[in-house]
Amino acid sequence: MDFVLGGVAACGACFFTNPLEVVKTRMQLQGELKSRGTYQVYYRNVFHAFYTIGKVDGLAGLQKGLVAGLVYQFSMNGVRLGSYAIIESLGYIHTDGRVSASKSTVSGAVAGVVGAVMGSPIYLVKTHLQSQSTSTIAVGHQYKHRGMMHALLAIHKQHGITGLWRGSSAAIPRVSVGSAAQLSTFSASKELVSDLQVFPDGSWLVALSAGMISSVVVVMAMTPFDVVSTRLYNQPVDNLGKVRNCLGASYFRIGPHTIISLLFWNELRNLYQSYR
Repeated sequence: MDFVLGGVAACGACFFTNPLEVVKTRMQLQGELKSRGTYQVYYRNVFHAFYTIGKVDGLAGLQKGLVAGLVYQFSMNGVRLGSYAIIESLGYIHTDGRVSASKSTVSGAVAGVVGAVMGSPIYLVKTHLQSQSTSTIAVGHQYKHRGMMHALLAIHKQHGITGLWRGSSAAIPRVSVGSAAQLSTFSASKELVSDLQVFPDGSWLVALSAGMISSVVVVMAMTPFDVVSTRLYNQPVDNLGKVRNCLGASYFRIGPHTIISLLFWNELRNLYQSYR
């Protein structure tokens, strides 16, 4: 049940944050393998990217890759959050009744590795679909996938079964580092906020506050890996140039997704426990 609760929480967050993921992907691919000043800048900042995509690709363009995104969130975060919940329920992340920074970090990293391996093929497809755009504002390599299943079959036909895990060498450290930072910070922050007694015991505001703290830490930890991962997944061959700093675009997506998914996850677990 822990895996289902984690997957449902992540899917709930995905509905709200998928447009932010589309914007982040486009901005990370802009200027790929080119020096500053040698390429056309279609997206000047996050808000301009929203406007440009909505204007040229239509409002539906902001939800590109939604189905793949939902499947990815359920498979990757279902396994990741579910694994961490099981480890937590066994008492491993605690020492003398308090959250251990080292144990929660290791647990989060291990859960992240497992989730990344499981979700890698869908993340590959999601990146392809979200990068696809009208030629006038296209960035990165452009694929012609008609949907998630068509993309999976096309990749398998061209590259074989191993081709579905291309780019996972970047995704595994990305999710592992992000998961370690996110879950350890969330657990420790929940404990800290509860100790301060700012909110009533069991209040959803405790999880919200902890999620906001966690969102800052996870973006700082994940952004370099995220840029590398996005480019490796989207390139037709494994080739990588200069990595750009995309902290703004990364937080605009990863930040809200972290806050919403952790809040949903915490409340769903509490709800489930109350009805057991």
